[in-house]
Amino acid sequence: MLNVLFFKVIAGVCNGSSFLGFPTWYKYLEVQSVPIPDSLGTGSTCHVYINGFNDIWLIVAAVIEILLRLAVLVAVGFVIYGGIKYVTSQGEPDKMHEALKTIIDALVGLVIAIAASALIAFVAGKIH
Repeated sequence: MLNVLFFKVIAGVCNGSSFLGFPTWYKYLEVQSVPIPDSLGTGSTCHVYINGFNDIWLIVAAVIEILLRLAVLVAVGFVIYGGIKYVTSQGEPDKMHEALKTIIDALVGLVIAIAASALIAFVAGKIH
């Protein structure tokens, strides 16, 4: 197999797990864990191989998945914000309506972001 390019990810974890459950940019690529000689003997680095043009699309898919997961967190934040607005509306119909609209819009965005993230993961998994 001809390797066009490889990146060394220092102190990276090759299994794809990352901070707060966000995927790594190389989630769908071929990776190899290489031990690093150090005093403790426990260090390793991750070599990420880019073998062709399809791998660029896999990187794009991973970045889109990261952004969609960020959108899910933002939508959850807006649901919480709308709930706080609803509780503090003190029965005023206009404020209650505005708070409910915020909650509904955030829930629609949440469903769209989750569905899009699942679709990206499915398609990238099939390409991989």
